This record gives sequence, structure tokens and C-alpha cells, in this order.
Amino acid sequence: MTDTFAPPAGTFTPPTRFAVPGRIAVSTRAAAVWQTATLTGIRRETARAATFRFAVPDWAGHLPGQHLMLRLTAADGYTAQRHYSIASAPDDRGNIELTLDHVDGGEVSGWFHSRAEPGDEVEVRGPLSGFFAWPGDRPALLIGAGSGVVPLMSMVRHHRARGLGVPLRLLVSARGPEELIYAREYGAETTRVFTRSAPAGVPVGRLGAAHLAPLLAEEPAGGWEAYVCGSNGFAEHASRLLVEAGQPVERIRIERFG
Repeated sequence: MTDTFAPPAGTFTPPTRFAVPGRIAVSTRAAAVWQTATLTGIRRETARAATFRFAVPDWAGHLPGQHLMLRLTAADGYTAQRHYSIASAPDDRGNIELTLDHVDGGEVSGWFHSRAEPGDEVEVRGPLSGFFAWPGDRPALLIGAGSGVVPLMSMVRHHRARGLGVPLRLLVSARGPEELIYAREYGAETTRVFTRSAPAGVPVGRLGAAHLAPLLAEEPAGGWEAYVCGSNGFAEHASRLLVEAGQPVERIRIERFG
């Protein structure tokens, strides 16, 4: 734990068994145990978002798309807990990365962005939730906006690290290039959508059917498993576009915030 919070190596192969159709089984035993995570690095992504890297020696591993619970404890015993998606790929054993927006008035994100430094300790437990996880065994169509790209980037990194042949496509929306988290990492699998400003020659506008059409037209054998992550409004809008384009409702997984 940390006393600076003030209130206001090997390869991991995750399991792919399902507890019920569409839901990957997770270990409730591992997820219930709080572990000490030591901050080892901070990497700026945008003006308001940064990636925080932690060493967690006993971390049991995770599936891309899962999240964890993080707890900060102040010297007077006050605690604050938040759920955060895991940004790193599972193969980075003993380490995890979280990418946090600096939320106005947010006591946890505010501490991370204004006071945290390498060597600080927090507590984490997880991984949590199997519904939004991607085991890497089926074609994945990923759609995210803002910090909603965080769990999707774990999937992209896993796909690259393992050299997986299964199709994967990412469509990411941001207000402008300066707010595009992980901008330097995107490759040919990524379609970028800018809603307020864009580089010369790039159209500006909200995610629409025209953005999805080329991706859905690629339809691989077995079809896409769609993963949508973002604000409530974005998640509703994107999932509606998918359904209107013919994507089966039961093959759309949604994680939302706000």
C-alpha cells in the first residue's frame, strides 16, 4: 500500500474454457486476493492520458479485455477503489499496465496523474470478468472511443505478440489526433475516426455506417465477434450501427463507462 495517497518472464497461456456460452470462466480464487503492485514506469499517451506500468510478481495472468480492481489507501486508513481495464498483453508476466484518463475531480486518477511516481505501491486484485475477454481463437472486430480503446489494445498487443493468424480489426474514435491514445502503435489493422479535428485530407465526423461497411464486408469464416467499448452514448450508437449492418446481437460484447 502507499502512504502518499490523499483522499478528495515466462509465457502465460490463459484458459479458454467457458462457464456458460459466450462467457469465459475466470478464477474467483485469484480474483479475490489483493496483491501489492509496485509502480515501475509512467508513459505519457496524450495530454490527459498516461500509461502506468506495475510489477506484480504473483499476478496469475489475464485474458485480453479483462479488468482489475485497484485500491489506494491513505495514511489515515481511508481507501478508494476503482475498476480499470488492463492494457497490457497477457504474455508480459509479472507486469501489468493500466492507461488512465485524468478525470476532473477524480481522486484516484487525480492522484496518479499529479502525485504518483515509480516506487509507489498500490493494491490490485483480479483479473475480473470473462464476458468481455478475447481468448484469441476467433475473428475479432474491435470498436472503441477515447479511453474505451484500452481493453481493445490488450487484444491487439496479444494478437501481435503471439503472431495470431485469426483476423482482427480495430476501429478507434477520438476527437482529434492529439487525443488518440496509443497513436504510435496503430498499424494496418486500425481504422481511425476523428470527430472534431483531423489531419489534412482526412474527413471529420461521427462514427457511421460507412466506417463499418468495409470491415463487415471482409466477413471471415465464422463471422466476427464484435467488442465495443466507450461511453454509454458511444456504446449504444456503435452497437446500433452494428445491428443495422447485420451483425448478430448475440455476437456483440459491450463494455461501457460514464
